[in-house]
Amino acid sequence: MTTSFGGSVSFLNDPKVQIPTFHGFKSASPSASPLTLSRNALSLPSPTRPLSLIRAVSTPAKPHTATEKRSKVEIFKEQSNFIRYPLNEELLTDAPNINEPATQLIKFHGSYQQYNRDERGSRTYSFMLRTKNPCGKVPNRLYLTMDDLADQFGIGTLRLTTRQTFQLHGVPKKDLKTVMSTIIQNMGSTLGACGDLNRNVLAPAAPFVRKDYLFAQQTADNIAALLTPQSGFYYDIWVDGERVLSSEPPEVVQARNDNSHGTNFTDSPEPIYGTQFLPRKFKIAVTVPTDNSVDLLTNDIGVVVVTDEAGEPQGFNIYVGGGMGRTHRLETTFPRLAEPLGYVPKEDILYAVKAIVVTQRENGRRDDRKYSRMKYLISSWGIEKFRSVVEQYYGKKFEPFRELPEWEFKSHLGWHQQGDGSLFCGLHVDSGRIGGKMKKTLREVIEKYNLNVRITPNQNIILTDIRASWKRPITTALAQAGLLQPRFVDPLNITAMACPAFPLCPLAITEAERGIPDILKRIRAVFEKVGLKYNESVVVRITGCPNGCARPYMAELGLVGDGPNSYQIWLGGNKNQTSLAQSFLDKVKILDLEKVLEPLFYHWKQKRHSKESFGDFTTRIGFEKLKEYIEKWDGPVAPARHNLRLFADKKTYEAIEKLAKLQNKSAHQLAMDVIRNFVAASQNGKSE
Repeated sequence: MTTSFGGSVSFLNDPKVQIPTFHGFKSASPSASPLTLSRNALSLPSPTRPLSLIRAVSTPAKPHTATEKRSKVEIFKEQSNFIRYPLNEELLTDAPNINEPATQLIKFHGSYQQYNRDERGSRTYSFMLRTKNPCGKVPNRLYLTMDDLADQFGIGTLRLTTRQTFQLHGVPKKDLKTVMSTIIQNMGSTLGACGDLNRNVLAPAAPFVRKDYLFAQQTADNIAALLTPQSGFYYDIWVDGERVLSSEPPEVVQARNDNSHGTNFTDSPEPIYGTQFLPRKFKIAVTVPTDNSVDLLTNDIGVVVVTDEAGEPQGFNIYVGGGMGRTHRLETTFPRLAEPLGYVPKEDILYAVKAIVVTQRENGRRDDRKYSRMKYLISSWGIEKFRSVVEQYYGKKFEPFRELPEWEFKSHLGWHQQGDGSLFCGLHVDSGRIGGKMKKTLREVIEKYNLNVRITPNQNIILTDIRASWKRPITTALAQAGLLQPRFVDPLNITAMACPAFPLCPLAITEAERGIPDILKRIRAVFEKVGLKYNESVVVRITGCPNGCARPYMAELGLVGDGPNSYQIWLGGNKNQTSLAQSFLDKVKILDLEKVLEPLFYHWKQKRHSKESFGDFTTRIGFEKLKEYIEKWDGPVAPARHNLRLFADKKTYEAIEKLAKLQNKSAHQLAMDVIRNFVAASQNGKSE
């Protein structure tokens, strides 16, 4: 079913209809009278005038002064007629690229303008498209469509992202409308995958038929629907105002329309966003206790399902204020972990999320985009003030946080029971790049068995709804294309991530995706050199710039591009993604990585506590000592010629282990210390 929606072509061609004028943001106090959008504004042109001349004019409630500063993007949004102009004009020109305002606006439609940075001289422009897939859900039909589009209009590959979406690179401007409309007509969308609004909502990709997982995924779907733009600009541009209607749960419609606490712009085609949308991008993740496959604490809002003893969902714990982006050598920008806000009953989650979004909309900075994320607002205000303001828009007090078990990173790779008689299979994809034989085989399997797909936040893919009798032939076909079961993949690769960086990302400073295969091989070689076992690993994440798309600031070893063939090294994250790494070294040349990593990994092997991860080890030892290890490094000590068994019986071992724990050592370390001290004392006695 299709329809014309507010601001569509039929709407815009009606000379009797007028564009609402934006009258600025409401007071931060929701008790103030809500401002309304005036209808006595600029009249639309007659049908004989070209559509491209239509513009929105805004008159903020608080007039701008000569000294007040707003970013250029705020002005572009204000003058865009709800993200239409001048993009609609620019798409009609013969030029291969679009102008600066249109470049900013097309992000809201799910696309970035790029050019090939490997080329010298003239620029070859193209566009990257990013889909919107809450929970990473991809219907069979959409997967096959994306696979076709990559070959017909892209660079022949699909990219799985860290926010559970596809990226399609290399689309020429002349083909944008064809590609966008094809996605829309095949159960997909790119609306809001980029831009200053809520991005794709994460949730565990595993298709477990369990009450908590299903409830988390349904909640993610509802939040995504709640915060989807309503003014029709996306469909006006790409499908001439026609849009496929999908039914929304009544609770979503009710929460969106509710204005009992001054959250909405009345009489606006964008009741939550207004003409200015949000100050910056906004990220949300939903999960269940223990499952941190979504990197929960890196999001603006993190939502955790809380169940009773019978497993019935009762409500949600809410975290706020996470975010990865920063700017090199500007200490006032920083990555930040989300922190607890409070608990809400399950029926209130949409109202609570909306209240948080509106608090950021009203109070986030719009003068300098480096400081526009919600993490800076919370850092400035403190969590108590932030909570107090959110509660005014929410209309209730947050309840105390419910106690949760420890978090665990879950990859959901390999074969698993779904819980409904079917199986799912999680497949590791290096850096999320699907191409070549892998792409061909995945398509054949997905098409032959009519499988649906899920994309994980770790750039991997899950095939769902597989019959038990299909397991063997599917496993064989995938293995022949290099899609192996996790036990056959290097543990370093399993948890590693990288952003695309060169050649197409305009922000890249150095390599990431193209560089990570060689870097992981070099790390594995260092492991072997210092005596670390194959099954040991560290979480490695690499980005070509400090914006943090691959979340390097949560890694045990994060490499962040800070110059040509140069990286800033971050240490101290952990395997469960609950600890923030810290900047360790700047300007480490790619050729000098071993000079840093060899001493670090060697001393980790020699001095770690029992089962102590690399990230926890670097945090415990401290950066000053770690730098001393690097400065004094002469290479690993040759292994002893004799491997003596230290403990003859279990009782001795248990006694030594008990004493060792008091000194934060392993039993082996304490025993070796005792032996060394005994030998030294004996030698001193002889010399006397």
